Amino acid sequence: MKIVNRNEELLRDALSRIPQSSSRTSLSSCNKLIRFEDISAAAFKIQCGVQKTPCVYSRLSKQYGMDIYLKKEFLQYTGSVKERGVLYLLTSLPQDQQRKGVIVASDSNFSMAVAYHASALRIPVFVIMSTSTSPARVKLCREYGAMVISYGTTAKDSQTHARRLSQNGYLYLEEEDSAVYLSGLGTVGLEVYEQVPKLDAVIFPAGGHCGLLAGSAAALKHLNPHISVIGVESESFPVLQQSLKAGHPTEEQACSNHHFYGDVSGLCFGSNSLQLTGKLVDKVVAVREENILISMLRLLEYERATVDAEGAIGLAALVAGKLPELKGKRVAIVICSGNLELHLLQQCIARALTLDNRVCRFSLVISDSPGDISKLLEILSREEVRVLDLKQERTFVTSELFTVEVTCTVETRDKIHTAQLRNALLERYPTAAWTER
Repeated sequence: MKIVNRNEELLRDALSRIPQSSSRTSLSSCNKLIRFEDISAAAFKIQCGVQKTPCVYSRLSKQYGMDIYLKKEFLQYTGSVKERGVLYLLTSLPQDQQRKGVIVASDSNFSMAVAYHASALRIPVFVIMSTSTSPARVKLCREYGAMVISYGTTAKDSQTHARRLSQNGYLYLEEEDSAVYLSGLGTVGLEVYEQVPKLDAVIFPAGGHCGLLAGSAAALKHLNPHISVIGVESESFPVLQQSLKAGHPTEEQACSNHHFYGDVSGLCFGSNSLQLTGKLVDKVVAVREENILISMLRLLEYERATVDAEGAIGLAALVAGKLPELKGKRVAIVICSGNLELHLLQQCIARALTLDNRVCRFSLVISDSPGDISKLLEILSREEVRVLDLKQERTFVTSELFTVEVTCTVETRDKIHTAQLRNALLERYPTAAWTER
C-alpha cells in the first residue's frame, strides 16, 4: 500500500500499532518491515471484518493427478483477496485521519475493497474513476458506500485529480507493498496452513502486484520451510520474472489495459514484495492466455466458481503442465479474485470451449435438396453432438449448380469425441473442411 499524502508520518504511526517483538528475527534478513508476528497481529485484527474462506478438496484432483485444495478467496464480499490488506491498513490509520477520510483513483479490486471497508468503518471515502470505467463498477462502488467521482478519460487523469483533492485533508492511497498491507495479505498463508494438513505446495497468482505471494510466503515459510511456494504469472506480461532477474522492480514491460488481465499485467510496484519473493518463493512460472481461459472453464464446470484471470491463473499452471513435480502431492491453490464483467465472461467461456476442442466448425458442399440436409443431421444426431448453428450458402457457391455450402458449429464432449465426429463426416463427405481454432 502506498500512502502518498504525509506518507512517512502516517506509515510510521501505522507500523507502531503492530506488536513489535524481538523474539523472532527469521524474516529480518528478507524484509525488516514484515515478520511472522506482524502477520499474526493482522490475522487477529481483521478476523471479524473479512471471511475465513473455505479451502476445500477439489474434484479436479483426479484429472491432474494430485490432491488439489482450492482456497476460495473470491468469496470475500467484494470478490477479492485485497480486502485483507485494505482492512488492516484502514484500521491502522490514526483516528484523526479516519475522521478526515481517504481517496483512491482506479476501478481495480483494490479500490473496491477500500470503498467497502472504509464505508463499513465509517471512514469517508472517495473513489475517482475515469469516464471509460464500466457502469457496473461505478454502481458497485456506490453501493458499497463510496462517493464516486467520474473524471478524465484515462486512469492517469483520475489519479491527478485524486492527488489534487487529497490536499483538502483526505489521504490518497495507492496499492503498494508497505508492511501493513503485506501483513494483511499474508493472512491467507496462515489460513491455508491451518486448513490443509501435510501441505506440500501452495500456488499463488503473481504478476506485478505480488503482495499476496510475498506476504503469504513469509507466513508459510515460517511455519514450515519445506512447503513449496509457487507464483504464476502471464507469459505475455512476465513482470515478476523480469524484475527478479534485474534485481529491482522494472517498468519497461508493455502492460495491457484490458480488463481481462487486471493485476496480472500490472507493473512491479515495490522492492519489499520483490525482496521477499526472491528470498522465500521457490518458483515462478508463466502461462499462456489459452491456459488461463481453460482454467476458468474448469473452475466454472467442476467448482461452479466464476473467476477472472487473476483468480484462474494458479490452476492454469497445472492446465499447462508447468509443474510436473507436484504429481501425487498435496497442493493448495489460491483462487483470489472473481470480478469478471458479464460481457467478458461470455467471450471467455466461448473461447475456452473452442480451445478445449469442445466447440468446432466445419463446412461441406451437398446437393440442394431436403434429403441431403436430413442425412447430415442424422449423422450429427448419431454422433450425439449438439448443433449450435447451421448456415446455408447458395448464392456464392463456386462448385456445381444446385448445390449448397453448409457451415455447421457443433458442441462435443471432449477432444476424443471431436475426432470421432470428424472421422464420421469425412467418411461420408471427403471434401469436408474444418475451421482450425
